[in-house]
Order: sequence, then structure tokens, then C-alpha cells
Amino acid sequence: MSEDPKTGGKKPDSDFEPWVEKYRPRKLGAVVGHKAITDRLKAYAESRNMPHLLFSGRAGIGKTACALALANELYGDAMEQCFQETNASDERGIEVVRGKIKDFARTMPFSSVPFKIIFLDEADALTPDAQQALRRTMEKFSKACRFILSANYSSRIIEPVQSRCAVFRFSPLSDEDIEKIIDHVAKSEGLKLDEAARKAVVYVSGGDGRKAINCLQGASAAGERVTDEQVFSVASRARPEEVGKLVRLALEGKFSEARRMLDEVMIRYGLSGEDVISQVYREIVALDIPDAEKVVLVDRVGEYDFRMTEGANERIQLEALLAQIMLAGKGRS
Repeated sequence: MSEDPKTGGKKPDSDFEPWVEKYRPRKLGAVVGHKAITDRLKAYAESRNMPHLLFSGRAGIGKTACALALANELYGDAMEQCFQETNASDERGIEVVRGKIKDFARTMPFSSVPFKIIFLDEADALTPDAQQALRRTMEKFSKACRFILSANYSSRIIEPVQSRCAVFRFSPLSDEDIEKIIDHVAKSEGLKLDEAARKAVVYVSGGDGRKAINCLQGASAAGERVTDEQVFSVASRARPEEVGKLVRLALEGKFSEARRMLDEVMIRYGLSGEDVISQVYREIVALDIPDAEKVVLVDRVGEYDFRMTEGANERIQLEALLAQIMLAGKGRS
């Protein structure tokens, strides 16, 4: 228990947790989305047997939540002794596999389940040598220990490791799934969101449940009532209609107006060049124009995004992109 600074009374420690931890599902049935995956994991939990697993997909869509929920269903109160979580991006060398991981894998579990679990988050960050060592460890200690590997890019996991795992591919959460998360958190925290604010959280999350919850917590700092303006400000995103107007001005050949709009958007929301170009991409995809013209514009966006990641001046590149969009628009007329 911790002291409430407002009342001097005691508040549960969970009230001071980040919301992404506070609302992390403890059971597989509480995981939002990925029903086909959670159904298979529930079957593993019920049979108390499972192969090595590889969870693949972008960040924030439920890979870690599913691994922890599965372990909680298997071990219950014995989870601390039978489950080890290691972030491979922090400990990525072969020494970690030969030491920490191997030491945990070789000991017998203290539970009714005949194996322990090692969860390797961001396993695609492991060096090739570490992955080769992991392959042998997975093979040698499979009776006493099972591995769950989580990777943003499964292609970075070597084939001998992939072939030893059942692969689960996680897709981004749907808008409906994000809305379920938003509604659950808002109701639990006593937040008041209008429809515009809900749509804003869905937009800035981009299918990432973790981002949606963090955005809600940040926006709630100003009070119980959350507005779309607070959401966009906290998430450092411009309103989609503003970016859409920016793209349309460029397509109509109004370069100076589009450039002024770019200034306004970047200054008001404090956006980086990468933030702007990712939103420009989303608005181009949503444009009501022939696919052949979208292909040309998306190709231009990809080129200028690459230039910025290589270190080119972001302001010059964004204005050059507006010029390219304007030239593409002239080609239509």
C-alpha cells in the first residue's frame, strides 16, 4: 500500500502502476483479439503440454500478454519459480544463452506442470551465434523446459530455431479491438470520452493496444474528461483531416499553401519529419483516386522516408515530397 498524496490515506500499489501493466490480462480469456491463437494456447494450458512457441508480429499487439497469461494459467502461484522472462535486446550475446538461460533450463520445475518456461522477448535481437547456441539448448533440455520466443521480425530468427517451434503470427488489433480496450480502461478509471476522443485514440494507436493505453493515461492527466485535442497532443500526431488537407492542397498545385500548412502542423503538434511522413502515407492510401496514381505517390513517400532515415534534412525532404505530390497532381489534369 502507498500513501495517497491528496487524502493521506492508503491506496493499493496497483494504482501507481503504469496502466499498460495494470490492465495487462492475467488470463487468456481476457486477451482482446487473436481468438484463434488464444484458443490454441488455452488447449495447451488445459493439457499441460506444449511445444516451443514462436510469437511473431509488431510491437504492442499482445505477444507478451499472451505469453504471461499462458504461464499464469499453467503455474498460478508457482509462476515465479517456473517462468523466466529475458529481454534479448538487452542480453543478446552467446554468454547469456550459455549462462543464465542454460542454468534455468537445466533445473526441474517446482510445480505439477512437468516443465518450466523461458520467455525470450525480442528474440530477433539475438546474435546469430547466440541463436545457434539456443538451438542446442532448446533441443537438449526440452523435457524440463519449453521456450516462448517473441520476435517483431520472424525472418531474423534462424531456420533451425524456427523449425523447432510452433509459429503464431500476430496481426495488428482491429479498430473494434482497440475500442474494447479503450472502453474497459476508461470505465475502470472513471474517464469520460466522447466519440471524437475514442476515434482519435483508435487513429493514433494504429492497431497497437499498448500505444492506445499509454495515450489514454497521458491524456487523462488533465482531468477525467478526455478530448480528441488532448489525445492528438499527447500522441504527437496531427488531426487526420489536417494532414489530408495538406495532401489535397499539394495535389491541387497549391504548393505555397501546402507549405504553410506543413509549418503550422509541425509547430503546433511538435512533430518530427518521420511523424509527418507516416501520416501523409496514411492519408494518401485513403485518397479517392485511381490505384495507379496512389502507387506513384506511395513510391515517392517511400523514397523520401528512406532519405530521412539516412540522415537527410527532414524539412527539405518534406517540402520536396510536397513538390512531388504537386507534380503528380498536375499530371492528372
